[in-house]
Amino acid sequence: MPVRVVIADDHRILREGLRHLLERRTDLKVVGEAADGLAAVELARATAADLVIIDVAMPSLNGIEATRRIVAERPGVRVLALSMHPDRRYVLEMLKAGASGYLVKDSAFDELLHAIDAVLAGASFLSPAITDIVLREVLGRVPTVDESAFSLLTPREREVLQLLAEGTPTKLIAARLGVSVKTIEGYRQQVMDKLDIHTVAELTKYAVREGLTQP
Repeated sequence: MPVRVVIADDHRILREGLRHLLERRTDLKVVGEAADGLAAVELARATAADLVIIDVAMPSLNGIEATRRIVAERPGVRVLALSMHPDRRYVLEMLKAGASGYLVKDSAFDELLHAIDAVLAGASFLSPAITDIVLREVLGRVPTVDESAFSLLTPREREVLQLLAEGTPTKLIAARLGVSVKTIEGYRQQVMDKLDIHTVAELTKYAVREGLTQP
């Protein structure tokens, strides 16, 4: 049986290009494409994916939160992050979320194939540009005190913050998450209190800066 692959990226041309390249190999079968994090989680579940190749910055639910859910639901799945950002915070949070590898988008396609083979074999894979970031963290050369959104906020608070920052109306957020409008308003106030931020505009700037959403 070929390896079932889900590609999650909000750029259609990238998804289609990856599908075309990956399906040259008879041992890989792309079983779904997702344009946002929520769809990636649902597709990974519905297709029983063996491998999810996922962008870090995506609408509705970012790649970090999506990875955390995918791995929690399917412990045997392998997740490979594919991102334009070699930023330390993104790399470390993706690995903490359960990703098996992290590749920057300017890598050659052969490097992606090497990464896929590595993670499917149970190993980890990092782009050379990423390796130094992780090594410096392990060796203690980078301060470990973290006051990012990923340490200050709960997963649900981060999800609500991302949706608010993307301009999603409160009623739609409530419907999407299956809770009341009052509950979402409560989450919004909790986030503002924790971050000492008092306007949605400032929350949006914060979410972009922290990598929860794109500008």
